[in-house]
Amino acid sequence: MLGPIDWALWIICFVLEVGVLASTFYRKAFLRYLPLNIFMMCNALTDCGQYICMHKFGYNSYQYYYFYYYTCSLLAILLFTVIIQFYLRVFKELEVSQYVRRVAFALLIFTALFSYIVVHKNRDHFTKQFVVEFSQNIYFVEVVLTYLLWGALLKVRETQARVVQLILALGIYFSATAGTYALRNLFPSLQDPILRFFPPLIGIWLPLAWCYTFLRVPEESRLETNQLLTPTPALAVKTQ
Repeated sequence: MLGPIDWALWIICFVLEVGVLASTFYRKAFLRYLPLNIFMMCNALTDCGQYICMHKFGYNSYQYYYFYYYTCSLLAILLFTVIIQFYLRVFKELEVSQYVRRVAFALLIFTALFSYIVVHKNRDHFTKQFVVEFSQNIYFVEVVLTYLLWGALLKVRETQARVVQLILALGIYFSATAGTYALRNLFPSLQDPILRFFPPLIGIWLPLAWCYTFLRVPEESRLETNQLLTPTPALAVKTQ
């Protein structure tokens, strides 16, 4: 059963997800970051759906289990489109957008086919296992793409500070999530008392960082990304 801390973290995450949408509206950047906003909107709707499902069927019910994994797959695909949008913005000046879209589509199809091959022998629960396998595989692809994008940012002499900070926040999110899974495998005894709070805390980080970025970093700001390699206390941002 979920306790007061679980519900408090859930409410905070939901408020921050709505806050991202409100901040992009406030900054008149909703359409400019449409995939990101769709992802956040679906996150907020999913939180509402999970609450309704838990309230009606219970936390350990099959209904909640299926709702959770199907929505996770949908959110994973939407997050994939967010990462691809970041690629398009970073490489905009190189005029390679059509190649980025083709590679992205190919990766998505390859991930789906690979997931199918892995689970196709299990006919009894094929759909359920395919959804779980696909979610895990697309997550791995997103982690790799985000780290590659981090590396690409270090090669770009100057780019939009807002985009850089959005990408860095996403990279920290993936790193923290991967670290949590590693701790679960290394210290399974800590799962119930401590580690079970890590995923919701990590879930709070991403909308919090994105909301802060939209409210505090102007769209016209530019960042010298070679400073990411220097041990300075803060990133130097200059406004044109």
